[in-house]
Amino acid sequence: MTTTHSDDTTDTTTVEYAAEQPARLDWAKHAPEVYKAMVRLEIAARQGLDHKLYELVKIRASQINHCAFCIDMHTKDTLAAGESVERILQLSAWDESRHFYTAKELAALELTEAVTVLTDGFVPDEVYEKAAKHFEEAELAQLIAAITTINAWNRFGVTCRMTPGHYQPGQYK
Repeated sequence: MTTTHSDDTTDTTTVEYAAEQPARLDWAKHAPEVYKAMVRLEIAARQGLDHKLYELVKIRASQINHCAFCIDMHTKDTLAAGESVERILQLSAWDESRHFYTAKELAALELTEAVTVLTDGFVPDEVYEKAAKHFEEAELAQLIAAITTINAWNRFGVTCRMTPGHYQPGQYK
């Protein structure tokens, strides 16, 4: 990093980042049929859902699950699709930043958290009912499938320690 001051002097500071951790396992290479099935599930799960809402759900679940690879991928894809930086940044605190999202998106985010965490072993009735008010049954079924699918991808990413930072928008589409 180089900084120039008003007196034309220049400071050169080198920033050393932590070493990148290698992936533990290239699971897709060793379980190609499972990978292909997951891709088919992903394609099926996103049918009929608004693209921006779908990506917001994937980012939020990935944040909860600490899946750095999926956060990197879906943030880049969402930005490339025209979503605002502000709405993406606010996802980790969506409940305190409700004014950035529609009522339908808020219901989807709340459902995403309930399905992803399952701390009480179930999705609370009030969360499900709120989502059911904003989504037709077929669309709600697709949303639940999308949430379930990203949670499965997150489990592969976190367990195998897939490395974030190298994904290019649209790389896997």
